Amino acid sequence: MLHHVTLHLARSKQFPEGSPRYGYEITAPLDPEGHLDQEEWSDKRACCRVRRFWAGEERHGVLVHRAGGSGGATWMIDYNQDRPGDEEAGYHLHQHRFVEGEYVTIEDDDGKPYTFQVVSVTPAELRKAEEHR
Repeated sequence: MLHHVTLHLARSKQFPEGSPRYGYEITAPLDPEGHLDQEEWSDKRACCRVRRFWAGEERHGVLVHRAGGSGGATWMIDYNQDRPGDEEAGYHLHQHRFVEGEYVTIEDDDGKPYTFQVVSVTPAELRKAEEHR
């Protein structure tokens, strides 16, 4: 099932309290334990969208899965599928659980890692229904 996941920048030296002004909204398939589901992604990849919000700026992309990389596979955010080099890689995203309170690390397109906290996870169908009210 597709879920809508919201991540906010976690505490760091630069942001001792973290920041809701920096983060991601990701629509992705999750298994019952909250892990990314590669098989479901294969069937619904066109629905796996990402919005990065960064202090007033936005970027929109897609969640992609590529063979190879550490652990045998890599999950990435691709902002322009026609242009290589603008992807942001998740750090061991195949091992992380997308459950409220958990932490996830994503590297920006320059390879700098940022840690985010999962602040909400809702079924995508429920989220879509709430937006139309």
